[in-house]
Amino acid sequence: QVQLVESGGGLVQPGGSLRLSCAASGSIFSINVMGWYRQAPGKERELVARIFGDGITNYKDSVKGRFTISKDNAKNTAYLQMNSLKPENTAIYYCNAVFGGSSGQFSLWGQGTQVTVSS
Repeated sequence: QVQLVESGGGLVQPGGSLRLSCAASGSIFSINVMGWYRQAPGKERELVARIFGDGITNYKDSVKGRFTISKDNAKNTAYLQMNSLKPENTAIYYCNAVFGGSSGQFSLWGQGTQVTVSS
């Protein structure tokens, strides 16, 4: 059984910073990509950032230069460092990982963590 556990959300003032963590545990063969998505009220879930097994990263244009995704392979953990936060960054942030297994790839979602940017 593989699971993802997120942490690090909360309330922060505009201009502040937060760091989200996503830890994968269980019987892991390989992790092909880990990513952070977010969903604001009334909006669709969207990709924020992702990091592939070879270290290549992708970012949503509006977060480039402010958010940084990284990973610790030894801990099977991905991080999202969010700086210069804006009210429009308020959303539930979900971790997603695509794992490699003996029978092919499978995707898993975390439970989500609330990020609120407000004064």
